Amino acid sequence: MSFNDNARFDPSRVSDRRGRGRGAAVGGGVGGGLLLILALIFGPGVVDQLGLEEGTATPQEQGTGAEPAINECLTGVQANEQLDCRILGTAESLDSFWTPYLDGVGTAYTQPGVVLFTGQTDTGCGTATSAVGPFYCPTDEQTYYDTEFFDELVTRFGSSSGPLAQEYVVAHEFGHHIQNLIGTLGAAQQDPQGAESGGVRVELQADCFAGMWAAHATSVADPESGEPFLRPFSDTDLQDALSAASSVGDDRIQEAATGQVNPEGWTHGSSSQRQAWFSQGFETGDLASCDTFAARDLDTP
Repeated sequence: MSFNDNARFDPSRVSDRRGRGRGAAVGGGVGGGLLLILALIFGPGVVDQLGLEEGTATPQEQGTGAEPAINECLTGVQANEQLDCRILGTAESLDSFWTPYLDGVGTAYTQPGVVLFTGQTDTGCGTATSAVGPFYCPTDEQTYYDTEFFDELVTRFGSSSGPLAQEYVVAHEFGHHIQNLIGTLGAAQQDPQGAESGGVRVELQADCFAGMWAAHATSVADPESGEPFLRPFSDTDLQDALSAASSVGDDRIQEAATGQVNPEGWTHGSSSQRQAWFSQGFETGDLASCDTFAARDLDTP
């Protein structure tokens, strides 16, 4: 999926923390506050799957200062060429979709923060390192993206490298913010782990919300130019998003890590479930169709 060249962006929408502490090694592990939030929101299994323990993360460079500045991201041309500009453009497209949609169902939309970082960064949920991957912190209502993760999505998890695969990740994290607004995010705290758990249902609903955005994305217009942010996309674009959803399924991650699949440890859902719920949102474009909490069979929305 490509951005229209004339789509206009506001670089102030994104907080760019890359390059801070140039050359400084970062160690000390993931902060306990973040581990707690991950356990509450995503389930305790995410810590095991990522191999994280407080105080034991591998030291990493916090940034080289070589990344392009976000203030260069002004139009769809840059979004088609640079990952950081694509994240910015996707965030603005998501804002333009969710604002009127939620208003139509009686919920006020507030923009979640969008933070780019490398190495580690401070958040309302504690100190986050690159090992955590993209995430949403409900405490400060911000989404966080280490831009190097998108390479790992391909090299480590086997996802397609297409742009909609990357945009799906941003849309999924925004989905958690929507859940925070409508009151479903907390279900992961009550029942964090297992094939039918609240944690899995929260993640699959965020996938469905990402699909909803994709269903409307090519008609959502940039308020400044009046032109849709995104061009119509092909079947290949859609397969890119499904590839990303599949690559981060619990069963696929567990099998790659241990050679076994244990549904009792699931926190995000299987590859097929994540694909199915993204497709559900895409095919219906409707919030009510994303009620994973009412679904008796998470394999078949």
